[in-house]
Amino acid sequence: QVKAQFESQANMNCVVFTAIKYKTQVVAGTMYFIKVLVSDDECVHLKVFQSLPYENQGPSLVGFQTGKTRDDPLTYF
Repeated sequence: QVKAQFESQANMNCVVFTAIKYKTQVVAGTMYFIKVLVSDDECVHLKVFQSLPYENQGPSLVGFQTGKTRDDPLTYF
């Protein structure tokens, strides 16, 4: 759901965009830290905020880190 937001902010076009791991942090909603495969050997880490259900808002991309690999640990940032 945040692929278009990421492509716009990172100025890249992703043919592959597959989440392979995630962590959550509960705040006033949920913060997701997601490792996404964008090519055979490159990953990006996304920070996505999902507000509480009663607010009726979709997920929003808060931040990202590029140049990651499958082996890089997924950390809070």
